[in-house]
Amino acid sequence: MLNLKQVYILLFSLYWAQGLPVGFMTHALPVILRAQGVSLAHIGGFGLLMLPWSIKIFWAAYVDRFALSTLGHYRSWIIPTQLCSVIILIVLSFFPIHTLDQPSYLLIFFVLLLLMNLTGATQDIATDGLAVNLLKSDQQHWGNTFQVVGSRLGFIVGGGAVLWCLDWLHWQNTFLALAVLVFLNTLPVLFYREPQHLSKTTPDSVASQSFMQAVKTYLNYFQSSKELKAWLLVLISFKVADGLAGPLLKPLMVDMGLNFTQIGVFITMFGAVAALLGAAIAGLLLKHYSRVHCLVVFSVLKIISLGGYIVLAYYYEAQKHITPIWLYGVNAFEDACSAMLLVVMLTLVMQYSRKQFAATDFTFQVSIMATVSGVLYLGSGVVGDWLGYYRYLIVICMVSMLCLAPIYYWKNKAR
Repeated sequence: MLNLKQVYILLFSLYWAQGLPVGFMTHALPVILRAQGVSLAHIGGFGLLMLPWSIKIFWAAYVDRFALSTLGHYRSWIIPTQLCSVIILIVLSFFPIHTLDQPSYLLIFFVLLLLMNLTGATQDIATDGLAVNLLKSDQQHWGNTFQVVGSRLGFIVGGGAVLWCLDWLHWQNTFLALAVLVFLNTLPVLFYREPQHLSKTTPDSVASQSFMQAVKTYLNYFQSSKELKAWLLVLISFKVADGLAGPLLKPLMVDMGLNFTQIGVFITMFGAVAALLGAAIAGLLLKHYSRVHCLVVFSVLKIISLGGYIVLAYYYEAQKHITPIWLYGVNAFEDACSAMLLVVMLTLVMQYSRKQFAATDFTFQVSIMATVSGVLYLGSGVVGDWLGYYRYLIVICMVSMLCLAPIYYWKNKAR
């Protein structure tokens, strides 16, 4: 049986491994594409690669109900998906990246990245289910702190370090290094013995239901009280600002004249370090203050950070000089606020997840946020091209203020 410290290390390693390929997808890939002259609209279209993270709820129930082997319920899913990610990264390391201007190679590249997201999303389902079952209520905020720290560390390496390494290690060695790191983060779960969880079997009355009846029965839980109904509104509105701003923030840095190394080291990596500090601060504050009040305060800080980007966009469109240190500072503050907000949000998601439906409940709530963000991401690049950075960021900031309303509504309903 693992002690609490070992549990945190286990979860940290799994979320770090998960963050490596996602960091490349969300941080490095948009910069590479923009530097090659790809429009904001087309960069937004690459949001389709993240589709598995939005629709993973469709197979989350299978992860909850069925084990693939005798390795342990969730462990039997985590180990194969981790190893699949390693194999995909090795295949990508041999991909002729200079051939992306050819449709057939572009399609193969797209499929490989999509498969990497599919395996990562499935690993995430199992890891979340494992975390819900392992962590007690008073441990959840620290568990989610290590989750955010691990994933952000993955973003540092998968996003910032990849951009930096591409300048001197080149494509193949960079992706082989990523494969090695994912494998090393698989070792803790390989040597871990998973405890017996609550029964995952489904009652005959539920098993005999049609698909739509089963969905309706499941959703009844989130309609069972005014508090849960209000919480659904928070889930729907939480990622609106991130979805709208997603295709803009990193390309803005490119257009303001930063090179790969500056974006990789001082924007992505320095920002991720700030996120690590933000996550740690959130963990400490949640120990002394309620989750409800922390969600409100962190949401306001997030809006303030978006205001910083409005100032940067104004200077850019007015063609006024601004030293890079201000870009680094605004980005770091926004990343820190986002991490603080994510820690408290995931802690609340875990709070509303039932242990017997751990992976499904957690995945359902996270998928709502990811779906809203993904849909808005697809179209926001087009709107950004039309309005320009400055005016569009003002719109995003105003929308973020409106999204405080569901939080206050839920706050009044929460126990």
